[in-house]
Amino acid sequence: MLPMRDAIKRSGFVRQKTINAVVRYAFMIVLAFLLFGIILWISGKDPIQSYKDIFSSTLGSAYGFSEVIVTMTPLLLTALGVAIPSRIILINVGVEGQLYMGACLATWGALTFGDLPAWILLPLMMLLGMIGGSLWAFVPGYLRATGIVNETITTLLLNSVAPMIVSFFIFGFWHSPMDTNKTPNFSTSARLPTLFNTRIDLSLVLALVLLTVFWFVMKYTRWGLEMKAIGGNPQAARRNGIPVKIYLISVMCIGGAISGLAGMAQVSGFYGVLLANFSRGIGFMGFLISWLAGGSPLGILLTSFVISIIISGGNLLQLTRDLPYAVINVLLAFTLFVVLARPNFLIQRKDA
Repeated sequence: MLPMRDAIKRSGFVRQKTINAVVRYAFMIVLAFLLFGIILWISGKDPIQSYKDIFSSTLGSAYGFSEVIVTMTPLLLTALGVAIPSRIILINVGVEGQLYMGACLATWGALTFGDLPAWILLPLMMLLGMIGGSLWAFVPGYLRATGIVNETITTLLLNSVAPMIVSFFIFGFWHSPMDTNKTPNFSTSARLPTLFNTRIDLSLVLALVLLTVFWFVMKYTRWGLEMKAIGGNPQAARRNGIPVKIYLISVMCIGGAISGLAGMAQVSGFYGVLLANFSRGIGFMGFLISWLAGGSPLGILLTSFVISIIISGGNLLQLTRDLPYAVINVLLAFTLFVVLARPNFLIQRKDA
């Protein structure tokens, strides 16, 4: 009876903890929108009508909601590419570069093996995308594991190199006869299938599955326990026989592989071609989301969804409210500010 009673108490505690997390994120989002509304009001715009425009264009219709999901999907993958290394205190700022390299290798597969059937070509492109991202993350992981250079510096610097490599291949070898800024259109078998007669593609399912696997591994497996030990105290973990160097390299490569998969999904699902500058800062936005969410799978899902609403709705405000594109950055900045204030607020609330 006692083990069953303990299990019931434990499940109730987990459920309450999840509810508290959702309420906490909802409160922070509402506060960020309130601050942004004050800015709109000061600038002479109607905040209530602006918010009506945002939510009616995103959540008010099936098409608008589907476009929010399309925007959210790559953010889930890039945020996960940051969250996994962060569990062992690795700061992967290079998701943008890993995304580009994943897209580059996946494009090579699409252009070289375009005649293959989709059930062979798509898994091959996914594998190539993950290889491209993981190879780009291997160098920073190895340099960090050997104590030569901090991974924050190397990943950040490599972000500027990867788009140049992609541009080199597009302009030099892969460019379309009609446009030198992009490759020829991918064959039908190289395109990710869409879902529900929308622009949402299979990468959404991949992202949700990977988030679930990440949660399960960190909570219920030995690997997750050892990663927590390394993140808590690397020296103590090393003394207890945990191969810290192997974890530093392999976990960094796993984060890079998922980021590379996001690049493959963008060129195979969203665009159908490889463009010279296709990312639009998706990697940097994924870093922000992971940081805002504290690396939590649930937090990543919720934060990605909210930021996708902000991005999609902010684009509309430029037309309906005559606001500049910078309003999106202002609202994101307010969201970041509120999250930064969260720890002190929670500590004070707990102490009270």
